[in-house]
Amino acid sequence: MPVPLLRQIKAFAGPAWHDSCTTLPTMNEPKQALRIVVIAPELAVADPRDRHALRLAERSRMLRIGLLENNLNLVAVLPADTFLSERLAQLQPDLVIVDAESEARDALEHVVMATRDAPRPIVLFTNDDDTTHVRDAVAAGVCAYVVAGLAPQRIRPILDVALARFAHEQALRSELADAKSELKDRKTIDRAKGLLMQRQGLSEPAAYEKLRKTAMEKGLKLGEVARRMLEMVDLLG
Repeated sequence: MPVPLLRQIKAFAGPAWHDSCTTLPTMNEPKQALRIVVIAPELAVADPRDRHALRLAERSRMLRIGLLENNLNLVAVLPADTFLSERLAQLQPDLVIVDAESEARDALEHVVMATRDAPRPIVLFTNDDDTTHVRDAVAAGVCAYVVAGLAPQRIRPILDVALARFAHEQALRSELADAKSELKDRKTIDRAKGLLMQRQGLSEPAAYEKLRKTAMEKGLKLGEVARRMLEMVDLLG
């Protein structure tokens, strides 16, 4: 039984996949064109009798034509190989489109691995009506999983929704990270206050004021001052 896609992707991608927040231009911003990279098979077909390869090539051609007809900035078409990470780092796309059929699972894993340090919205176009992996794909970072959706008039709305969803999810993750950091700082500050109260006989307001004053004088956050104080106490015993 194959290992679930989400488990494989999480193992490869690591926590950085959910930790980074990126601000992206929208499709309607005229000052900065959206940079799109398509991950797709080669258009050239070695064996003209290979109907599967011919079908994939035709889908890929239709997608590229649809992007151009919508006046979208297609900066590159790349294969899903081991060099994908380096190529994406060089191109710095705002959005990645995966065009795949039966190979959608493998192609998606390559893309997730390649974007783990700099997440980007991912849109998957496929003709494969086996949607058993949709949930895993979405959990892994796919913003839109589109079956048989290559009609030119559908492409722009799909990408707009994908960008909006990505921005919304990244904002939520950033808020969650800030909340966790704030909670951690609060616990650290409480520990530091307790230590000052115990060792210097200060009241809780006085201990807090001393930490706050030190933070202002050193130009540091209150939580950072508390953390450094606790580290120094641990060091000196």
